[in-house]
Amino acid sequence: MWLLLAFLSATLLGFYDVFKKKSLKDNAVLPVLFLNTFFSSLIFLPFILISVYKPDLLGGTIFNVPVVGWEQHKYIIIKSFIVLSSWIFGYFGMKHLPLTIVGPINATRPVMVLVGAMLVFGERLNLYQWIGVILAIVSFIMLSFSGRKEGINFKHNIWILFIVLATITGAASGLYDKYLMSHGFDRMTVQVWYSYYQMAMMTVILFVLWYPKRKHTTPFVWKPSIFFISLFLVCADFVYFYALSYPDSMISIVSMVRRSSVVVSFIAGAFLFREKNIRSKSFDLILVLLGMFFLYLGTK
Repeated sequence: MWLLLAFLSATLLGFYDVFKKKSLKDNAVLPVLFLNTFFSSLIFLPFILISVYKPDLLGGTIFNVPVVGWEQHKYIIIKSFIVLSSWIFGYFGMKHLPLTIVGPINATRPVMVLVGAMLVFGERLNLYQWIGVILAIVSFIMLSFSGRKEGINFKHNIWILFIVLATITGAASGLYDKYLMSHGFDRMTVQVWYSYYQMAMMTVILFVLWYPKRKHTTPFVWKPSIFFISLFLVCADFVYFYALSYPDSMISIVSMVRRSSVVVSFIAGAFLFREKNIRSKSFDLILVLLGMFFLYLGTK
């Protein structure tokens, strides 16, 4: 069940990337990111209020938000800092790079998570899972090489560096999620409150870094797609945390499957954003799908 949830989360995450790319096109990055955290927090507000003032309505359901103390909140604040760091790097990188370049680089995240999961949590993969992982790694590398045909210098491009940093911090976030879930943290509590802590952090960043210089940088333009960033992210993360709440779930596999969201972003890059060199990347994408299939066989 947890693997199917991971695939659903990947699909939602793919649409999240598409709306993010659309929202960032010719737009100011920090206000878009702030509104993402704001709308995400707004979506969760009814669940917090009902859980506090009408606990019988949501008690025992997957939407209940338990009241916890500072002992847990301090760990959630750390989670917020890690994720927000990843998002800041990722948003700036995505604005300046093709979606078919960003997706493959982000897709290397499971490799880092896999190494971390084996070292930290002692996770072990069976033969089918190893085949799936190897196929996925090869396909991700090939996709990254294909991107060089677009004239982007991977060694001297700051936006490539930003995406790499976003990938590293994103991998750290995935390992931290597994740590929290394995230590009894409620998944709904983590998802809800890290959104609010992120919004608080982004409020400070927005008014300290962007607002005083807003007239001298790229202007902010409201786009309806900004709201859909939050909507699809909330849904993707909800399903993701639900998958990790299963005792037998493996963060290395969940993370790998989540990166199959590159399929959705690849299709959007080809048909919606009209990006280049799509044909040369198609074979690489088939390897991604084949790798996901072997990961599924490994959990049977």
